Amino acid sequence: ERAKRTLSSSTEASIEIDALYEGIDFYTKVSRARFEELCSDLFRNTLQPVEKALNDAKMDKSSIHDVVLVGGSTRIPKIQSLLQNFFSGKQLNLSINPDEAVAYRAAVQAAILSG
Repeated sequence: ERAKRTLSSSTEASIEIDALYEGIDFYTKVSRARFEELCSDLFRNTLQPVEKALNDAKMDKSSIHDVVLVGGSTRIPKIQSLLQNFFSGKQLNLSINPDEAVAYRAAVQAAILSG
Protein backbone atom coordinates (compact mmCIF):
# COMPACT_ATOMS: atom_id res chain seq x y z
CA GLU A 1 0.00 0.00 0.00
CA ARG A 2 2.79 2.41 0.89
CA ALA A 3 4.57 1.66 -2.40
CA LYS A 4 1.34 2.27 -4.34
CA ARG A 5 0.96 5.66 -2.69
CA THR A 6 4.60 6.56 -3.27
CA LEU A 7 4.38 5.58 -6.94
CA SER A 8 1.47 7.99 -7.39
CA SER A 9 3.93 10.87 -7.03
CA SER A 10 7.35 9.26 -7.64
CA THR A 11 8.79 7.01 -10.31
CA GLU A 12 10.27 4.49 -7.86
CA ALA A 13 9.36 3.05 -4.45
CA SER A 14 11.00 0.77 -1.91
CA ILE A 15 9.24 -2.25 -0.47
CA GLU A 16 10.44 -3.61 2.87
CA ILE A 17 8.91 -6.56 4.72
CA ASP A 18 10.46 -7.63 8.01
CA ALA A 19 10.68 -11.39 8.58
CA LEU A 20 8.80 -12.28 5.41
CA TYR A 21 9.81 -15.93 5.56
CA GLU A 22 11.56 -17.78 8.39
CA GLY A 23 12.89 -14.53 9.82
CA ILE A 24 14.35 -13.38 6.52
CA ASP A 25 13.71 -9.74 5.67
CA PHE A 26 12.67 -8.75 2.15
CA TYR A 27 13.67 -5.55 0.39
CA THR A 28 13.25 -4.47 -3.21
CA LYS A 29 12.60 -1.42 -5.34
CA VAL A 30 9.82 -1.18 -7.88
CA SER A 31 9.45 1.37 -10.65
CA ARG A 32 6.17 2.96 -11.62
CA ALA A 33 6.46 1.28 -15.04
CA ARG A 34 6.85 -2.17 -13.43
CA PHE A 35 3.96 -1.47 -11.04
CA GLU A 36 1.76 -0.47 -13.99
CA GLU A 37 2.80 -3.62 -15.86
CA LEU A 38 1.99 -5.85 -12.86
CA CYS A 39 -1.39 -4.18 -12.35
CA SER A 40 -2.39 -3.68 -15.99
CA ASP A 41 -5.36 -6.08 -15.83
CA LEU A 42 -6.64 -4.42 -12.66
CA PHE A 43 -6.27 -0.98 -14.19
CA ARG A 44 -8.17 -1.96 -17.33
CA ASN A 45 -10.95 -3.37 -15.14
CA THR A 46 -11.49 0.06 -13.58
CA LEU A 47 -13.29 1.10 -16.75
CA GLN A 48 -15.96 -1.59 -16.42
CA PRO A 49 -17.94 0.12 -13.61
CA VAL A 50 -17.70 3.42 -15.49
CA GLU A 51 -19.12 1.81 -18.64
CA LYS A 52 -21.83 0.08 -16.58
CA ALA A 53 -22.83 3.33 -14.89
CA LEU A 54 -23.11 5.05 -18.27
CA ASN A 55 -25.13 2.16 -19.72
CA ASP A 56 -27.42 2.00 -16.67
CA ALA A 57 -28.01 5.76 -16.92
CA LYS A 58 -28.54 5.44 -20.68
CA MET A 59 -25.90 8.11 -21.21
CA ASP A 60 -23.10 8.46 -23.70
CA LYS A 61 -19.66 9.40 -22.41
CA SER A 62 -19.71 12.49 -24.64
CA SER A 63 -22.59 13.89 -22.55
CA ILE A 64 -20.50 13.91 -19.36
CA HIS A 65 -19.56 17.46 -18.40
CA ASP A 66 -17.19 16.81 -15.50
CA VAL A 67 -15.25 13.73 -14.41
CA VAL A 68 -14.63 13.71 -10.65
CA LEU A 69 -12.44 10.94 -9.26
CA VAL A 70 -13.32 9.34 -5.92
CA GLY A 71 -11.16 7.09 -3.76
CA GLY A 72 -7.46 6.94 -3.00
CA SER A 73 -6.51 4.75 -5.97
CA THR A 74 -7.68 7.47 -8.34
CA ARG A 75 -4.40 9.24 -7.52
CA ILE A 76 -2.55 6.57 -9.54
CA PRO A 77 -1.37 8.27 -12.75
CA LYS A 78 -2.17 5.23 -14.93
CA ILE A 79 -5.80 5.17 -13.73
CA GLN A 80 -6.08 8.89 -14.42
CA SER A 81 -4.63 8.36 -17.89
CA LEU A 82 -7.00 5.49 -18.68
CA LEU A 83 -10.01 7.52 -17.58
CA GLN A 84 -8.93 10.61 -19.46
CA ASN A 85 -8.47 8.51 -22.62
CA PHE A 86 -11.83 6.80 -22.06
CA PHE A 87 -13.50 10.22 -21.93
CA SER A 88 -11.78 11.26 -25.19
CA GLY A 89 -9.11 13.41 -23.57
CA LYS A 90 -11.50 15.34 -21.32
CA GLN A 91 -9.57 17.01 -18.50
CA LEU A 92 -10.27 15.26 -15.19
CA ASN A 93 -11.46 17.35 -12.25
CA LEU A 94 -8.62 16.89 -9.75
CA SER A 95 -9.57 19.83 -7.54
CA ILE A 96 -11.73 17.71 -5.23
CA ASN A 97 -9.98 15.57 -2.60
CA PRO A 98 -10.85 11.98 -3.62
CA ASP A 99 -10.82 10.82 0.00
CA GLU A 100 -13.32 13.46 1.07
CA ALA A 101 -15.68 13.42 -1.92
CA VAL A 102 -17.81 10.48 -0.76
CA ALA A 103 -18.08 11.80 2.80
CA TYR A 104 -19.05 15.23 1.49
CA ARG A 105 -21.79 13.81 -0.73
CA ALA A 106 -23.06 11.61 2.11
CA ALA A 107 -23.32 14.69 4.34
CA VAL A 108 -25.21 16.58 1.61
CA GLN A 109 -27.59 13.64 1.12
CA ALA A 110 -28.16 13.37 4.89
CA ALA A 111 -29.01 17.07 5.03
CA ILE A 112 -31.45 16.68 2.13
CA LEU A 113 -33.14 13.68 3.73
CA SER A 114 -33.42 15.31 7.15
CA GLY A 115 -35.13 18.32 5.60
